[in-house]
Amino acid sequence: MDHDEILRLTARFEFPWDYSQGTGIAFLRDYGIPSIAELLDRTREFAAHGVKRYDDTILIGDEATLEGIDSPRSHAALRRLNRIHGHYDISDDDFAYVLATTIVGPVRWIQAYGWRQLDPHELTAIAKVTTRFGELMGLKHLPTTYDGYLALLLAHEQRHFAHTPAATRLAEASIAIAREIAPPPLRPLLPRVTVALMDEPLRAALGMPRQPRWFVAAVHGGLRLRARLLRLAPPRRTAYVHRPTTYPGGHRLEDLGPLSMLDELNRASS
Repeated sequence: MDHDEILRLTARFEFPWDYSQGTGIAFLRDYGIPSIAELLDRTREFAAHGVKRYDDTILIGDEATLEGIDSPRSHAALRRLNRIHGHYDISDDDFAYVLATTIVGPVRWIQAYGWRQLDPHELTAIAKVTTRFGELMGLKHLPTTYDGYLALLLAHEQRHFAHTPAATRLAEASIAIAREIAPPPLRPLLPRVTVALMDEPLRAALGMPRQPRWFVAAVHGGLRLRARLLRLAPPRRTAYVHRPTTYPGGHRLEDLGPLSMLDELNRASS
């Protein structure tokens, strides 16, 4: 079984909800890097077109992995992503950090709240796909193991993690996006739950209000209880598929990207 298939089974059958939640928390970490936060805040994509930005990010990831990281579909998606990124001045170090968050976030979440621990073969597969994803973005000298990505993330955060007003604005906009797409009964508590799930360095970097210890303990306890209950559930028989609210009738690759540059991107693709 190859690494693409292992990732598909892990992310879409074994841990679909956990993988999604871990990725969401991972995106928040990007805001703790001032150079990344300043750029994202300046584009105003999260504030003005937040749900589309959320959907596009997930859909490009799906396009890159659904048929294998080296499939024609994946290469087309990465070309699209590179065209989008080409409009901005982003350092390779920041690119590599963002890539590291996309693997460390889900793995950390599953380690803490998954119904079982990840197998070493799963970690190897996720790392291989992540590295190839980065190579197709033009990045060099990337880690090849999960531990390598974890070390990269920790080192970058030690050097650069800091609070900025932009980080707070982005975090608040992201929480507003999460509330908009969440089921109505979950919306009132969602901001507090999101903050309760942050580690202390992340919470401080984003300038989010500290939550009471009892509330943090209740959130973590509830997730661990969910994990125990899931061990009793039958295996998932159908793959999880993200259903974007932005594109109820379906999407094309040309639809993905900031509205401000879509015409230019599409001309470059034609």
